[in-house]
Amino acid sequence: MPLLLTALVAIGPVSTDLYLPSLPAVMRAFKADVAETQLTLSAFMAGFGLMMLVYGPLSDRFGRRPVLLSGMALYALASVFCLLAPSIEVLIVGRFLQALGASCGPVLGRAVVRDIYGREGSARVLSYMASAMAVAPAVAPILGGFLETLFGWRSNFVALLGFGAAMTLALFLLLPETNRHQDGEALSPGRLLANMLALMKDRRFMGYTVTLSFSFAALFTFISGSSFVLIDVMGVAPGNFGFCFAAVVAGYMSGSLIAGRFTASYGLDRMIGLGVWLGVGAGGLLTVLALLGPTHWAAVVGPMSLMFFSVGLVLPNSSAGAIGPFPQMAGSASSLLGFLQTGTGALAGMLIGHLHDGSPRPMALLVLAMASASALGFWILISKTRTQA
Repeated sequence: MPLLLTALVAIGPVSTDLYLPSLPAVMRAFKADVAETQLTLSAFMAGFGLMMLVYGPLSDRFGRRPVLLSGMALYALASVFCLLAPSIEVLIVGRFLQALGASCGPVLGRAVVRDIYGREGSARVLSYMASAMAVAPAVAPILGGFLETLFGWRSNFVALLGFGAAMTLALFLLLPETNRHQDGEALSPGRLLANMLALMKDRRFMGYTVTLSFSFAALFTFISGSSFVLIDVMGVAPGNFGFCFAAVVAGYMSGSLIAGRFTASYGLDRMIGLGVWLGVGAGGLLTVLALLGPTHWAAVVGPMSLMFFSVGLVLPNSSAGAIGPFPQMAGSASSLLGFLQTGTGALAGMLIGHLHDGSPRPMALLVLAMASASALGFWILISKTRTQA
């Protein structure tokens, strides 16, 4: 079961990272610019976040299993749409539709963890899942680079179609229903609004959510800009891009492992605090090196490995801190958390697409800004509140 849940949560990173080495090729194939090509990522994140608001309440009402099966079937069908796209505009629409299906994975994967393991156990399990999940985005761009080199960019969507079909079959055969407290009123507009307002009024929920969202935005800024910076600016071959990306993701894996090992001893908030301030330091180092005009990929990969390490500390612990206090509406809490997380990431991705100037400077400055916002949100909404209490 943990392996299946890990694959569910990993569907978002796999769907973006497999495709990263092909972004410059897609831009050339459709004669698009960087901002238009970047929209194939940001549209995915927008659809991903939008449906997160829907899947949680749906699963609270009808159960996790039928909603997951429907979402994964939609993902597989939309992958065919992307595979056959004749223009950049159609590909953008296809990616949006693909995301509408894919977003069931992380929302309901986390909710299933909460159903099975409870609040305390979920923090530990989510940390280990995050570490295992990091294997997928580490391998995905390497595989994507080889697919791009050997077969062209459309082969990425053949792979995603296969992944979606396999996941649908595995869920059908292996996943039992875990929601034992299905809420007949979960889809009531009044209940939905009341749940969302209750969550948004909760200072600690919003504190963990703001911290997680901006930390993720720093990560997604790199994801969005890395192929253009490393391939087009620094001359890294598409086949080698995946290895650079894997080195960065290794930082995330290490951070997640450490979070899983030490959170029970030192607490959620200490681990998150360590993560956000490490992120600020990594963003600052990346910015200094970018302003000096680096020409070697290590000047980007090194600081971003530290940044991803910090995000590995922040994400699983912030997720557990935000969702844990709400067992009766874990699906809704996970939905709102995911919506705000991916919405912030999508905005950062769109911004870096418009700011790209043929150098690593815009990416570095935006990474630093997002990391600083994460640290500031944690300090104001969580750390100061705890101190005053």
